[in-house]
Amino acid sequence: MSEAFAIHHDQDGHQFETVVDGHRAYLTYMDLGKQTLDIYRTFVPSALRGRGIAAALAATALEYADRMGYTVIPSCSYVERYMERHPQRHNQPG
Repeated sequence: MSEAFAIHHDQDGHQFETVVDGHRAYLTYMDLGKQTLDIYRTFVPSALRGRGIAAALAATALEYADRMGYTVIPSCSYVERYMERHPQRHNQPG
């Protein structure tokens, strides 16, 4: 599960994405202004599940948010659970 993935940040498309074995996985967000990101969807094709790709996408997005001083609203249930398991790695509102 420690496989490294080449994750690309498409800032114009507001997503982090990777292509593994010809399949595209991604995490999408909205920039709400006032240094706040709403991460609202993570998608990993069934052929790639169980390889830690969603976790790698979430970690990369949260590292970006921290580096840029953003607060994160985890509308995506996967990212919400990821943040609960890794509370030291992000800024949350409130």
